[in-house]
Amino acid sequence: MPRHMPPKAFNNAEFVNSRDGRVMRIMAEYLEPQKRLREAGIEDTIVFFGSARTLSRSDAQQALSTLREKGDAPSEDILRAERGLEMSRYYESARELAYRLTKWAEELARRQNVAGNRFSVVTGGGPGIMEAANRGADEAGGSTIGMNISLPFEQYPNEYISDGLAFEFHYFFMRKFWLVYLAKAAVVMPGGFGTLDEFMELLTLVQTEKIRRKLPIVLFGSQYWANIVKFEPMAEFGTIDTAINYRETCPAGIGPDTYAKWNDPEASRVGGRAVAVPGTIAGLYYAHQKYGELDWAEVCAPAIEIAEQGFHADRYFSDTSREQLARFEKNPDWKERFP
Repeated sequence: MPRHMPPKAFNNAEFVNSRDGRVMRIMAEYLEPQKRLREAGIEDTIVFFGSARTLSRSDAQQALSTLREKGDAPSEDILRAERGLEMSRYYESARELAYRLTKWAEELARRQNVAGNRFSVVTGGGPGIMEAANRGADEAGGSTIGMNISLPFEQYPNEYISDGLAFEFHYFFMRKFWLVYLAKAAVVMPGGFGTLDEFMELLTLVQTEKIRRKLPIVLFGSQYWANIVKFEPMAEFGTIDTAINYRETCPAGIGPDTYAKWNDPEASRVGGRAVAVPGTIAGLYYAHQKYGELDWAEVCAPAIEIAEQGFHADRYFSDTSREQLARFEKNPDWKERFP
């Protein structure tokens, strides 16, 4: 029997979990998700950010009813539960939007005869808004991804993540990398410090062109965001150039008439500019990415369908926008603008 039987370094748990083994752990959180996503056929995603504390409408109603039935619940607890019920509309909105985007992506892939999963919904994998988006995509029958992070509170993988697509991260920066790396659009629902961190970092990556592709970012919930994020003073003080230029986020670079003026209060407006309809974002990007001939009805159909099903719009796609798109289709070098 040999005197020494040392374990191989990669089987040495004490080493792997030590300070010296950190590089191996970081690489593992890059390579293991890459392998699983590739095997699952995930090519591109739409990422949802938002609060882990937001309850579904049914859970929020139950929590409020329970407090009221007690009869002696503190008034601040009642007020907190009432606010929770009010905020639950964002859970239901995220769920519905993820459902519609997933159904649209499925139909688009079918019509284009494309294999794999297109525009899969990805979230941080936890409860609240993350659960809502995974839930909506799951109810639509699509593959949906959860990038969970180990935290001492709030965070746990929700039950609606597709089998084989639940990930657990230790490092925030590796989790953020995978949330954004395959994303073709981002939806930012109301949230706290974590959501603000993700949103601001995403804006910085786009502004500095570390993300070189056109990445639309949709702030969802004007009643919330108008009170939380104010870009205009930053522009006035000269620390940023403009508040937000939504034309820059549109893959086709089409003018502001392309954007719907949403009457629904959930459609956020920043700096006086209406946000783009997510279905149109995905449709335009898909058409450009494939370098095929743009078909107006095909590009606009998902956005119009979303509007007709509940996001009430008072104007869609003016004749000016159609003329701009027609000119764009005839431009021989338009492909070069969409790497």
